[in-house]
Amino acid sequence: MTFLVCGEKLVGLGAILFLLYEALHFQWNETIELFRGGMPLQKHRCRFKSYERCFTASEAVDWLHRLLQHNQNFSPEVTRTQTVQLLKKFLRNHVIEDIKGRWGKEDFEDNGHLYRFPPFSPLKPYPKRSPYRKEVVKFPNWNDFERDTFREQIPGKPLMLNSEMWFKRHSIAIGEVPTCKLIHRRQLTESNLEDIWRSMTLSHLQKTLGLDSLNDMLDIKLVNPKHIIQNVYNVNKQGVVILEDKSKELPHWVLSAMKCLASWPRCPDLKQPTYSGFERDVFRTIADYYGHMKEPLLTFQFFDLFVNVLGLLQKEKLAIEALRVCCLLLPPANRRKLQLLMTLLARIGSNKDLPPLSDTVGTRTLMVQSFSRCILCSKDDVDLDELLATKLVSFLMDKYQEILSVPCALKAKIEEHVAHLQRVQIKYPGADADSTLPAPSFCHQISADEFEHQRTNGCQEPLVGLLEEIVMNREMSIKEKKKKLKQFQKSYPEVYKERFPTPESEAVLFPEKSKQRPMLLGWAFKKPFQPFQRTRSLRM
Repeated sequence: MTFLVCGEKLVGLGAILFLLYEALHFQWNETIELFRGGMPLQKHRCRFKSYERCFTASEAVDWLHRLLQHNQNFSPEVTRTQTVQLLKKFLRNHVIEDIKGRWGKEDFEDNGHLYRFPPFSPLKPYPKRSPYRKEVVKFPNWNDFERDTFREQIPGKPLMLNSEMWFKRHSIAIGEVPTCKLIHRRQLTESNLEDIWRSMTLSHLQKTLGLDSLNDMLDIKLVNPKHIIQNVYNVNKQGVVILEDKSKELPHWVLSAMKCLASWPRCPDLKQPTYSGFERDVFRTIADYYGHMKEPLLTFQFFDLFVNVLGLLQKEKLAIEALRVCCLLLPPANRRKLQLLMTLLARIGSNKDLPPLSDTVGTRTLMVQSFSRCILCSKDDVDLDELLATKLVSFLMDKYQEILSVPCALKAKIEEHVAHLQRVQIKYPGADADSTLPAPSFCHQISADEFEHQRTNGCQEPLVGLLEEIVMNREMSIKEKKKKLKQFQKSYPEVYKERFPTPESEAVLFPEKSKQRPMLLGWAFKKPFQPFQRTRSLRM
């Protein structure tokens, strides 16, 4: 069946779902109406008794199977087994009943069992729109459109349902949606959020580097998740970190010197006249400040990490992404100083009005030599470090805007994960365990006898509890309790025997009451005993 809506458009997903739900109910009701109106009803005999207006299960399967195969709402691929499944749903939803009026179970089988239609209508009511919805979805009047004209305006193919699609749609139509429950998540603490940011950031870095583990180059315990969060969120419009602790800021005179070189020859903070070679002295002042820091900007603990990234420089995109994540691990003060320094070096390199800062080497070479060791070096201070630092600083100068920016994809991924953990979840029976739950512990092997013992006890524990509940129930009458115990003994004789090994133990539950016969009161009405008096008979 194809529904084509013209004129007013249906706006919103709710309206579309409403139409689909209504269409499925229409399909369910239409199938029931055709089945009730066309299924032949005859007189049948069962166990020496005749029943009027009924049919056998096999007759219903034959007739309904032919109906579904030739109906435009379904498909010729509908099998006889699926027809039996549909009739089971009919029996469960009281579309049909057996000749004794029983229904509600899906015990319908393709055999000679007799069934009949109930006297009342089993059709499902159509869904109604919520009262707070103001808009009303209007279906067009199909009589206003000519068939050929309608096809020209909206071309479309008739929907052919295969067996699987038909069965899924049928299950939704009769309301067989699996039961679910809402799981309200606990509020994430600051510690939880920090652990999530650290683990997901390091996981992303490990995947980017293509390594099985980061343990050989990084002590994960030394990674401070607060630094990552601050480097991501506490930034200005240019993406430069804003420090919460103002005591770790660059000195004012260093910032003034950097602004002077960055905007040379227009120096906003310079109020005194300059002299020849002034720009070289300003550059040397900045280089001296960075050179006398106790630790390089990339820190000693992350030295091995950044050195390993150097192996990816041939793959530019991977190297940029790896360095972008690595720089998130830096303390915010180091990251801010690095961002300001790399911005300054980029401005100096692109400033054509700035005179050469050295007579022997070029400006770019001078900048690399002056700042390489204050950016990357190890505690051992070997000569090889200078070559590695030079290589890294050269790459940073070319790609600093991408490397020192916040990785938006990683940020969005972590925020989505946090939001997922905090929102209410819909849990269906049999669904996989939630990923936020702790991982299951490893199991150990047990012997076959122990396994058999656990299997038996594990299966019998609920039965033992049920038996004890019947025994200890004082509100149950003795007659009803005896009946239930007899049923339990018939179903689970082993459990019952373990609880009541002897007839005496069972008899304790039902102690026999001594029956006292009522005293005869007839003796009170008898005359007192009189001695026998012999009389002499008169003989004729």
